[in-house]
Amino acid sequence: MESDRLESPVAIKGIERELICPACKELFTHPLILPCQHNVCHKCVKEILFAFEDSFADGGSESSNQSSPRIRISASSMDRIDRINRSGRKRNSLTPRSTLFPCPGCQRDIDLGERGINGLFRNFTLETIVERYRQAARAAIAIMCDFCKPPPQESTKSCMDCSASYCNECFKIHHPWGTVKAQHEYVGPTTNFRPKILMCPEHEMERVNMYCEICRRPVCHLCKLGGGHANHRVTTMSTAYKTLKEKLSKDIEYLISKESQVKAHITQLDLLLKETECNSERAKQEASQSFEKLYHVLEEKKSAALRAIETSKNIRLEKLQTQVEEYQGLLENNGLVGYAQEVLKETDPSCFVQTAKQLHVRIQKATESLKSFRPAAETTFEDFVVDTAKQEDILGDLSFHSNGLEIPEINEEQSRMYNKALICWECPGKTDSADIYVLEYHKLNREDESVTWQKTEVCGKSKVLSDLDDDSSYAFRVRGYKGSICSPWSREVILCTPPAPVFSFLFDDKCGYNNEHLQLNPRRTSVESRAGFPLLLGSERLQVGCYTTLDYIIGDTGIAKGKHFWAFRVEAYSYLVKVGVVPSNKIQKLFHNTHDVTSPRYEQDSGHDSGSEDAFFDSSQPCTLVTLGMKKFFIPATPAAPKDPASRILPLPSCLGICLDCDKGRVGFYDAGHMKCLYECEVDCSGIMYPAFALMGGAAVHLEEAVTAKYREYHDDI
Repeated sequence: MESDRLESPVAIKGIERELICPACKELFTHPLILPCQHNVCHKCVKEILFAFEDSFADGGSESSNQSSPRIRISASSMDRIDRINRSGRKRNSLTPRSTLFPCPGCQRDIDLGERGINGLFRNFTLETIVERYRQAARAAIAIMCDFCKPPPQESTKSCMDCSASYCNECFKIHHPWGTVKAQHEYVGPTTNFRPKILMCPEHEMERVNMYCEICRRPVCHLCKLGGGHANHRVTTMSTAYKTLKEKLSKDIEYLISKESQVKAHITQLDLLLKETECNSERAKQEASQSFEKLYHVLEEKKSAALRAIETSKNIRLEKLQTQVEEYQGLLENNGLVGYAQEVLKETDPSCFVQTAKQLHVRIQKATESLKSFRPAAETTFEDFVVDTAKQEDILGDLSFHSNGLEIPEINEEQSRMYNKALICWECPGKTDSADIYVLEYHKLNREDESVTWQKTEVCGKSKVLSDLDDDSSYAFRVRGYKGSICSPWSREVILCTPPAPVFSFLFDDKCGYNNEHLQLNPRRTSVESRAGFPLLLGSERLQVGCYTTLDYIIGDTGIAKGKHFWAFRVEAYSYLVKVGVVPSNKIQKLFHNTHDVTSPRYEQDSGHDSGSEDAFFDSSQPCTLVTLGMKKFFIPATPAAPKDPASRILPLPSCLGICLDCDKGRVGFYDAGHMKCLYECEVDCSGIMYPAFALMGGAAVHLEEAVTAKYREYHDDI
């Protein structure tokens, strides 16, 4: 019992900062252990939650921050208060269904669960340490007896069962021999009364007797049997006590043994602090010198521009002033006119002719100038406007460049433009030396000469962008940052968005689906055609001519109006694939065409002439399709198509797209990788239109998957 008496101040010297509540900045009072393992006073937890309620009611006003003179809530905490309030937390309740609490220790929002603060443990060990610290700080202040008549005597014992302090006489009176109270546990005088048994906050009548290794907290047997720790790994309290105490003791011994090493590290850190100060001052001087050079260049350019403007002004003023003087000489009794009038007074013909000839030339010149007046110089200085747009862009990108950061490169093959834009990049050295990347993009517009880049910060090496305009081209560039140092911009990459909103559908496994010839994957995003036993069995009827009919499959969703786009990939080994659209009123005709493997031509009793098959094959089809196969794209033979068959054969793009405009009655076939239209024609959109596909022989078609949030983190193994 004497071991719990006041301890020496030396034993608790230097631990005061470990005993300070991060909320009120005072010594802990009834501290609670949060799920993040930080401790906060019980009163502070309630005041913070009440501050949340006040902030919710007052709209987050600054006055709510003064709800308690004891607690100090930082600006970042108030921001988290607003965020929690916007999440819809129930008012006037400290234990809502899911109580979020901003821990002042780790600055994170902690979920307290359904029970709120009622589900938190009191840290009795920390309370005891705080009480020892308080007693050491006020060793001269005695704890008085709670039962003495005034004046009270100094207490000598404190009963842990009665939660009271007694002098010797009062203790004997209230704990007489032979009674139950005589068995109470007593210690030296203290004000820290803790319960003898730690009870479970979930099941208040149960004592904690196990330790959950997953949640790192004590639990009772009911928590393990049917509570929130049913599937967690637990151990006995004695085992956990022994294990944790051994680990803590070893760690403390290790820290004590490394005291000299810690002092050496502190000395090294002090040197690093001084070195950092010196290097920062040197960097500031170098940066200032760089900017001074720029200032000097700008001043020289400014002086040269002003001198040029001043010189041009003087020349123009001189020309205009000369012109003014010439016109003033035309006035009567002044200048040229007066002189001419005096010459007219000459009576000697020879003298008059000698003088008048030169004068007549000047008079004619003055007369012509009056007929077509034109200033001798321009008054505008449009040629002297300084264009600084490019320089402003360059200065806007001015930052600390480092040769240690590699220039990222946008990967055009892995970047996609579909329902959203997925932009991927990588570093040539395959090393991620940058802490963060900045992706910039802007829409290319020929009419708008000014360029405004939109910026977004990315932690990984890919970014999904939404809200891009359809049928547009965008330029992208990226750079890496490591602290305040950045790499140069990557090469700009131009990508095009689809010509219309993306239309999503799956292959229809019911309407006309031939499961003997076609095979769908479970997600219905891929279809494959294989030439198997049905073709071999059908070849028994083969005599002279034979062809294999197409196996059709359509999309499970139709289009009634508007403009839509969808994309797909055709395997390179595919022999023959047809893609396009079909109206709902012609679907039955599409699937009721002959499905025989062999032609009836030359069969006995077939009743068909040799031209009937070709006549049917060349007749108008019920749907609008184009032919693909053998790594080629075949432009249909139309009056507008080139006459040369070879010019109608294009390489098969890696990804194809179809754009259907129901309002205009047109369908276009695109190279979806570059959003380039390969072929466009009219189509009858009087009914509901469905995507249609036809396969023959070995072939496969895969629908392009939409870009979703899963693409936000890019990995090299995509």
